[in-house]
Amino acid sequence: MVNVRAFRRAALLASESRSASVAALYNVPLTVTSCEDADVRQLTLLVLFGLLGIGVHAQWLNYPTPGIPRTKDGKPNLTAPAPRTADGRPDLSGVWHVQPTPLAEMKRLFGDDVDAVTVPGMEPDTISKYAINIFVDLKAEDVPMRPEAAAILRRRLTSTTEFFSPTHCLPAGIPLATLVSELTKIVQTPGLTLIWLELDSAMRQIYTDGRPHPVNQNPSWLGYSIGKWDKDTLVVDTVGFNDKTWLDAFGHPHSQAMRVVERYRRRDFGHMDVEITIDDPQMYTKPFTIKVTHELQADTDILEYFCNENEKDRGHMGK
Repeated sequence: MVNVRAFRRAALLASESRSASVAALYNVPLTVTSCEDADVRQLTLLVLFGLLGIGVHAQWLNYPTPGIPRTKDGKPNLTAPAPRTADGRPDLSGVWHVQPTPLAEMKRLFGDDVDAVTVPGMEPDTISKYAINIFVDLKAEDVPMRPEAAAILRRRLTSTTEFFSPTHCLPAGIPLATLVSELTKIVQTPGLTLIWLELDSAMRQIYTDGRPHPVNQNPSWLGYSIGKWDKDTLVVDTVGFNDKTWLDAFGHPHSQAMRVVERYRRRDFGHMDVEITIDDPQMYTKPFTIKVTHELQADTDILEYFCNENEKDRGHMGK
């Protein structure tokens, strides 16, 4: 989990370090003062609500996961060959967490005080850099935003009341929910693979039975997903999103036209490479891709997460 106050502040500080190009691109003053003002009055913890609502009863934590290859000392052998299903496909099942960006790299990208405000379990080195800024690898002038997207981002960077779904106990969406501190659980079965997001306790259904996308798509938080195998890679094609989530803490938007294609490849027992391509012609001039690695979390499980339980913050928002 990560503190959104630090999260968004880091994004703005990073932009300030490139102030000339970013200010020109977004036509917005990216100052620490404006960031602090927005932080104090609007930006709460991305998942502190979840932390308050998570049951304290762990779900089989530290219970040895059956079927995991182990070294002589009993530790999981995460470099062992990837498991396979009865039909010979790689088995993606397991509890996973995105490989976090080291703190030194986070400070280089987003400023030395990126960890100035943290909550246990939400430290900035427990998330991917893409959770803060999905375009962090690009120069500001190379970000393929259309004017419509730039206008929304500009509003989000300066507003103290802009809607950010996790602060209202609503889903963070994808890919953001897979890039933060919470775990992801994959259950692979013939014809259907389930991706259970610890953040929001949200469940994605990926149909691999050959069906097409539904014709009538009611815009939804997680979209409609179908998958097929390309050799040892599961290719997941998702459409039918609503436009209520952000791509990152910075505030990059997407429209209902967004299409997300994910490529999952389990290269060994403990590592899964994921390539995420986002195509949203209403907001961006061309598709763009990020690549992350997810690491198997052996001998543990995801936790129950209900944001609304004991949630106290929304009554203070906007004050």
